[in-house]
Amino acid sequence: LVAQARGHGLELYLDLLLDRMAEGDFAARHPGWFSGAASQGPPDPRQPLPDAGTLAARWEDAGLRQDWRRRLEGFVAAGVAGFRALHPTAVPADFWREVTAALPATNFLAWTPGLPAEAQASLAGQGFAGCFNSLAWWDLRGDWLLEEARRLAFAPTLATLEPPFGARLAAAQVDPRLAERLGRRQLALAAGVGAGLLLPMGFEYGARRPLDAARDRPGDWTWLRENPFCDLSLAVREATAEQARRGLLPAELRLLSGPGNDAVALWRRDAAGARVVLANAALQTEAALAVAAILPATGAPVARLLPAAGAPLGPGDLVRLAPAEVRVLAAEPARPVLARAQPEPGKRGITAGETAIAAAAEPRIGIEAVTPATGAGRFAVKRVVGEVVTVACDLVCDGHDKLAATLLWRAADDEAWTEGRMVPLGNDRWSASFPLQRLGRHQFCVVAWRDTFASYRDELEKKHAAGLDLTLELEEGRLLLARTAERAAGALAELAARLAAAGGAERLHCLLAPETAQLMAAADPRPNPARGAVATVEAERTAAAFSAWYELFPRNLGGFRGVIERLPQISAMGFDVLYFPPIHPIGRTNRKGRNNSLEPAVDDPGSPYAIGSEAGGHDALEPSLGTLEDFAALREAAAAQGLELALDFAIQCSPDHPWLKQHPEWFDWRPDGSLRYAENPPKKYQDIVNVDFYGAGAVPSLWQALRDVVRFWCGQGVRIFRVDNPHTKPLPFWEWLIADIRAHHPDSIFLAEAFTRPKLMYRLGRLGFSQSYSYFTWRNTKAELVAYLEELATPAVADIYRPNFFVNTPDINPPFLQTGGRAGHLIRAALAATTGACWGVFQGFELCDATPLPGREEYLDSDKYEIRQRPARRAGDIVAEITRLNAIRRANPALHRQTGIAFHHAFNDQVLWLRRQDATRDNVLLIAISLDPHQPQQAAVELPLWEWGLPDSAALEAEDLMRDQRFTWRGKQQWLRLDPAGLPFGIWRVRPAGAA
Repeated sequence: LVAQARGHGLELYLDLLLDRMAEGDFAARHPGWFSGAASQGPPDPRQPLPDAGTLAARWEDAGLRQDWRRRLEGFVAAGVAGFRALHPTAVPADFWREVTAALPATNFLAWTPGLPAEAQASLAGQGFAGCFNSLAWWDLRGDWLLEEARRLAFAPTLATLEPPFGARLAAAQVDPRLAERLGRRQLALAAGVGAGLLLPMGFEYGARRPLDAARDRPGDWTWLRENPFCDLSLAVREATAEQARRGLLPAELRLLSGPGNDAVALWRRDAAGARVVLANAALQTEAALAVAAILPATGAPVARLLPAAGAPLGPGDLVRLAPAEVRVLAAEPARPVLARAQPEPGKRGITAGETAIAAAAEPRIGIEAVTPATGAGRFAVKRVVGEVVTVACDLVCDGHDKLAATLLWRAADDEAWTEGRMVPLGNDRWSASFPLQRLGRHQFCVVAWRDTFASYRDELEKKHAAGLDLTLELEEGRLLLARTAERAAGALAELAARLAAAGGAERLHCLLAPETAQLMAAADPRPNPARGAVATVEAERTAAAFSAWYELFPRNLGGFRGVIERLPQISAMGFDVLYFPPIHPIGRTNRKGRNNSLEPAVDDPGSPYAIGSEAGGHDALEPSLGTLEDFAALREAAAAQGLELALDFAIQCSPDHPWLKQHPEWFDWRPDGSLRYAENPPKKYQDIVNVDFYGAGAVPSLWQALRDVVRFWCGQGVRIFRVDNPHTKPLPFWEWLIADIRAHHPDSIFLAEAFTRPKLMYRLGRLGFSQSYSYFTWRNTKAELVAYLEELATPAVADIYRPNFFVNTPDINPPFLQTGGRAGHLIRAALAATTGACWGVFQGFELCDATPLPGREEYLDSDKYEIRQRPARRAGDIVAEITRLNAIRRANPALHRQTGIAFHHAFNDQVLWLRRQDATRDNVLLIAISLDPHQPQQAAVELPLWEWGLPDSAALEAEDLMRDQRFTWRGKQQWLRLDPAGLPFGIWRVRPAGAA
């Protein structure tokens, strides 16, 4: 059979069902290998009962293991290429690791559809060369398939196809053409998102079951082939050829569009490249999707989307999908911006004798209120690569002349500008847009001028309407056109010659014709143009604007290798950034003991923020955590789990730091020869000292040394840095350092741990920090939260400052958590995850740890001063709720940005009622959060029906995203009850009832 298969270019795979054995002679000969009836747990009434007369395998028996290994080796020796493992979690993980290691050239594929989520994730690291998704059962509207893809990311994922689709539609007496349409969609989706296909026999002809030909003719393959319900054989051949060309590769799979819509966009990226798969969930109606609506969600700089045939698609394109159509588009990566153009030199000063001449030469047009811009264009506004930037400005000029304007834009390392005409919006406001297709800094400016011909034409129309003599005006128009034609050719020159010989009526007709206006606009010499200031935009990657952080001390888990073991649990909760406080050698001088004691025990590890010892400084590792090789292994393991590492950049030194001996000029020595230890009154940090940025020998050597620290860790694959207390260091230093790092690594992200005056925090954002800690932690009342969140969502703030809503930190254990119990933790998690595009937790929050240091907003037995070991789960924890919150965040674009928030009436000060929406309002969420962790709260709330232009009696279809329930809200006023004993918040995805 193997030889025959190979002759047809096929490899043979077998199914493995190792957890059970039929009763019989074999089981009787090996009584120690089996026991009792095989069982996968309580019977599922939706599934057929297991085969009767089977026995469960006893995997603790070495003989059974040896026998199975011998049998598998025999199959492989006979030419079997691989196996599909049924019930893979019923077999011990160490056995799978043993056989996959022993047979490295053999593909073991885990059958994962139907397994619980935790069981799917547990298969990582067992040696499986692939697994299977549940695509066959996906209706394209939910987001659960993408959550499954995250769990199965440990191996290439093959797409399953459901065999009875044709029979199901046939039973419903549906046109076979719809069955074929559905089958083609299933097949194209599987080919687009899978690393391979599992195609049941008969799928290509609409068979009822894999081995039944049709109706009452089981096994009659010839009959089925000649009488197919639908014929997909050619599509199957194309799909399998495409899969064979790409090979079996692990891939990232994410949903780019909001769930529940007809138009579905999926992102798939593997080692061979990335592609966007577009699909129409509707079988009988068209669907449309804007490219600009999905590109930012890719998390990658994409220049264009390339179809198999036809023109490339860019951010300005709209894709229309036929019923059930699937379109696979290759994602062309955009080259990142690696350098910045130099600023334009300043204008020469004007002497007193030249003032009148210079004033007359100045543009008469004012370019004002340009948005988006900050600091008169000196600082960059923040955006995400893939977005389209809409620029607007006011153009004002004396008199009644008509104006024209164009928008110029370019990447900062480009010489040439791209140009697009601006259009008037009314009230002297003008607008145009440009796409951010590359990672890094971009520039734009507005150029405006008095449109001479448009002004003349407007005046001519008014005089003609008033019945005035136009003889002189028509000659003026002819001369104006003739002068312009001297610099142009073609149609404009021909028109000028025609006007020279034309009479008055013909001249009037030609001068007022729209075609003449178009020719003159194209040839406009743009006299006395005004050029606005050059403004800048920083196009960062998605993680800078949308991310979920998890913080822990690696030493709590035994170092980097111990963290690797905990990665699956952290990833399963839906976090995508794993942040470590300092991981450098810890000094011994003035080492702190437990709870910040000045008298440490011999075995106290000290605070990681006391950086530096004989083992090295900021570019070294604390030896107890592991080596650089261990760190690299952790980084790679984290990436495989969808986690990116973030490191702390703390500019402070233990008295034992090598720099104190090597570069004493970098420090501020007191008159008695001692160093002042660091303080943040009333806190004192006797175990650290600060550098002097402006000391006699510090510039530039200290600045360069600190920059080199960041460069070193960039060289270790780190791109995210949490900066400790940046507001206490010179602002020019941060502007210089971040610009230097991004000139080489445009994908770098800096988070400012700054709790200081709001305007100073915003200034740090202008200087280049991608994110910042915020005062969210101390905003508890409804009035406080509404005011703060509305401030953060305004363009003036949102353009330059992105908050990261950390619910707690190693330093901050707020009173609300100390006294709120489990419900208090749920409330703060819901607030942070749904009102902030970026949020974070410190380890222990998910376990509801909140025991305070008496009288302080700090943790008792803080991780900063001792090693604390916590379990992954604990009775009463909120792991499941955090996991669901992060899944909701990923699936709903409305939560991917800090803007798009509005607060609506909830007639109870203990209930926050808000709306979140994406830029196109395709994805709208309503969220209710109780602010009382102790008592149930009820409130009458208003549905914002007016936002859809609906009357107060209209209805909204609602999907409860936490409870997975659907219902309809009818009427403007509704009643909610939120109970801290259950779930003190609710999240509903809504749309007008009956909307497509």
